[in-house]
Parts: sequence; structure tokens; C-alpha cells
Amino acid sequence: MTAFVVAGVALLALLIGATAGWLVGRRANLSPSIEPAETLAPVIPTVLQPTPPSPAATRMTRAMLLDLIIEGSETGIAVVDDVRDVVFYNEQAVHLGMVRDHLLDDSVWEHARFTLESGDNGRFTFVPPQGTGAFVSTGRAPGRKIQSVSCLSELIADGDEHYAVVYGHDDSENIRVEETRRDFVANVSHELKTPVAAIGLLAEALLESSDDPYSVEHFGERVRIESVRMGNMVSELIALSRLQGAERLPDLEDVEVDVLIDEVLDRAQINAEAAGIKLTTDEDSGLHVDGDHTLLLTALNNLVANAIAYSPSGTAVSMSRRVVNVDGRPMVAIAVTDRGIGIAPQHQLRVFERFFRIDKARSRATGGTGLGLAIVKHVASNHGGAIELWSKPGTGSTFTLTIPLAAAPRSTDAAAREPDKTAIVVHEERELSR
Repeated sequence: MTAFVVAGVALLALLIGATAGWLVGRRANLSPSIEPAETLAPVIPTVLQPTPPSPAATRMTRAMLLDLIIEGSETGIAVVDDVRDVVFYNEQAVHLGMVRDHLLDDSVWEHARFTLESGDNGRFTFVPPQGTGAFVSTGRAPGRKIQSVSCLSELIADGDEHYAVVYGHDDSENIRVEETRRDFVANVSHELKTPVAAIGLLAEALLESSDDPYSVEHFGERVRIESVRMGNMVSELIALSRLQGAERLPDLEDVEVDVLIDEVLDRAQINAEAAGIKLTTDEDSGLHVDGDHTLLLTALNNLVANAIAYSPSGTAVSMSRRVVNVDGRPMVAIAVTDRGIGIAPQHQLRVFERFFRIDKARSRATGGTGLGLAIVKHVASNHGGAIELWSKPGTGSTFTLTIPLAAAPRSTDAAAREPDKTAIVVHEERELSR
């Protein structure tokens, strides 16, 4: 058969296989529910059947249109014959590591060859080798490494010519979600097991010390501390589960930022004094935000409590407020700054994960649950805002919660003195005296 005939067959195979792959990928996202291309037989002729030409069709052939669709697809497509010649592939196939140097990856070829020899479609998982472009993720999840590619191998034939079409889809996000779920279950089990086991041991000690008032008081207080810690963890888990949808809150209220900060500092004052920490804040601003007062209070309480817990005695924890412009939107930025131990760069991206602790022993000693910053992240997201971290080991950390500025103007004197919304306002700090 001449080269022209082979090319014609390849083009026909590409047209049918790529169209089926595109439809399957779009409909089922290459999940385990994918059906073989044969089930699309009634659909494919309809797709390929000539239709009355439109003005656009006169300027662009169907082949050109199909080529644009395939090249822009997030599904990698590679067509290979029985001697391993790759007759077609798109850029995404290279990106996912399925094709390298115009050759099908060895592990992908093994599955394609099975399809060519047996005629059976096959589903398999492909792990891109290290050092390939597959370790730079797609636009769907920028900056993430591709951990797994879900693949489907199908046979197409025209007479004596047989080709295997391999479709590949980045499945890294599903893998990451599953790993997060497993970690979460394991962490919850472990974290709840610790106080339960402690309470059991302390109860035994109480029974053995019933005739010693001092021991009874000591162990009883320890039981109370562990039960409070377990109760706090359950409460925070419930709060976190309600926030994880990342949906904006349906009913927002007017929240005075100055009142919110004063309330946070009032609550933190006793713990700060016990730890030898000085609380400071800047001047009132008259700023307002639209939000849920209780959730914002919880988020800021968590930030200040963390700052106190990880600061050495004799240092200060400060709160400040300002108006910043984020993508053309005026936002209120509330910053909590400590002069503590700081956070190493390799930990800064993980501090907002559930149950993540840099120093587990210190966290348990201070009664931390490992959920506080995860709650802050979700509160910010649900308010259409964000939480940002700046930290330098040995210098300290600043957590900044940004929330959209209230849309309605205020008639109070404080609001009349509201600073320019595109400027960053710096105030002198004042020490909190209560």
C-alpha cells in the first residue's frame, strides 16, 4: 500500500478515534465509567455527516476545526500502529509524558500493543517518569506536578490496517483529594485517640488515689483539660465541615472592624498576660466590612492565639488594619504580627492544612488542635477574601486576613475620615491597656 493510502487511513483513524476520544473525555472525564468507542457508533456518523456549509465553514475546513479541537483538548491523544510508529499525537500527549521524542512511552506502548494484539480496549494508569515535562502541570491546575495519568486504549481498524488510540487525562487532582481524605481520617482518628487514651489513664489514676485529696485534685484537673481539648477539637471539626464548601455566606451583616479587633484583643488579654506577651494595635479606622461577625471573630481569635502561643515571653503581638486595592476591589486587610520563632519556607505552604503542626509537642502543650489556620482559610474564602502569610525564621510572622470593604458608605465621623481606598495606611501602634 502506498504512502498516500497509509496517510489516508491514518487520517480516517485519527478523525474517528479523536472525535470519539474527545466526546468520551468530555462526557466521562476518562473516569472508570468510560464506555468503549463502539458505543458511540450512532454518534460518530452524525458528527462526521456533512451539514449545510456556513460562512465560517467555507473559511475553515472540518479537518482544521478538528485539529484545533484536539490540540486544545486537555486530553492527551496518541495514535500508534502495530510497529510502534506514532502516526499522530497532540501537544497534551507530550505534556503528560505519554509521548517523548516522537515515541510512545514504554509502559504506554505495552498497553497499546495489548489492544492491537487482542482487539480489546484497556484502561490503565500511567505514572509519568521523573525528568519529563509531565512534572509541570496543566493550566487546569497550574503549578502542580502530574502524579497520575488515567489512560484508555482503543482499537480502530480500516481493512488490514489497525491502530491503537491512547487517550490520557491528568488524574492528579483526584489522587490528591483521595490522599487528603485518607490523611484527614487518619489524623482525626489519631488526634481523638490521644485525649481519649489520656482520659482513660487519668481515670485509672483517680481510682487508685481516691484516698489522696491532692492526687484526686491533680488528676481531676488533667481529665478536665483533656476533655476540654477533645471538645474543642470536635467543635472545630464541625465548624470546618460547615465552611469547606468555599461558598460565599448567604446573609452578610455590617461588621465594624474596630469593634471586631477590640473584641479579639479583649478575649486574648488574659492568655497574653499569662505568657508575658504585650498586645498592641493601631488607631481606630472607622472601616466596615460585609461579613459574618461570629466567623470573622473566630478567624481572628485563632490568628492571635497562634501568635501568642509561638512567641517568646517579653515580645509583642500586634494587630493593624488598612485598606488595600486588590484587582480593582477595595479590601480591608487585618494583620496579626508576632516577633516569635517564625516559620521555615518549606512549612509555609502547609500551615493552612488540617492538623498540620510544625512542632507537635508545643502545639499539644498549648492546647492546639491543628485546625485553627484551616478554619481561617475557609472563613476568608467564604467571605470572598484571602489569608496571606509572611514569615522569616527568627524574626516573626504576619498573617493578613483580607475581606471586601463594605459597599454602603458610612455617615459617621470615623467613616468620613476614611483613607483613600487605593492607599496603604500606616498608623502608629498603641499598647493595649486593659
